Amino acid sequence: MLYLEATSHAEKVDSVMLYITVISLIFLIGITVTMLYFVYKYNRKRNPEAKNIHGNFWLETVWIVLPTILVLTMFYYGYVGYKDIKTEPGEDAVTVRAVAQMWKWQFVYEDGRKTDTLYVPSGKPVKLLLVSLDVNHSLYIPAYRVKQDVVLGTTNKLIIYPDKKGDYDIACAEYCGLKHSMMYTKLRVMDQDEFNNWYAEK
Repeated sequence: MLYLEATSHAEKVDSVMLYITVISLIFLIGITVTMLYFVYKYNRKRNPEAKNIHGNFWLETVWIVLPTILVLTMFYYGYVGYKDIKTEPGEDAVTVRAVAQMWKWQFVYEDGRKTDTLYVPSGKPVKLLLVSLDVNHSLYIPAYRVKQDVVLGTTNKLIIYPDKKGDYDIACAEYCGLKHSMMYTKLRVMDQDEFNNWYAEK
């Protein structure tokens, strides 16, 4: 199934993935072509007597500095995306306790209500407090490009920023037993007024 970008965070993740893929492809092609060239140029028939090849300062500098810069840029963009889902949101955030157990999800809101679907308003950050009642699970929202482990005995935190109305899949991405593949539910993003009306219902 194709999961389109549902948030600005998802766009950042996809951009980083594309960036890393393009760089990897360039290096794959470059190294392969260089290797084939060396195999041809320095084969035994063309060079029956072995010769020492002396180092080249500038070449060695480039192949140390360039990959270092590329790896640091990958780290930076990855860190920016990671910070989005870990930075504590403002006071206007909706806080929901996400409880995982074999083999279902339950969401507990601040007023005590419990649902098996995650209802959130669009345009507001949502702080998910992740707890497990049994084994290790992992809350995964493919359209948001976020995944966070849910570990027994620990409360993990995940911040999401719903931008677009709609229903999105929530899955468990950690093998948790016999019915792991059936541990699906939905994230339902609503307008603020629609969410307020839903939240006001008893």
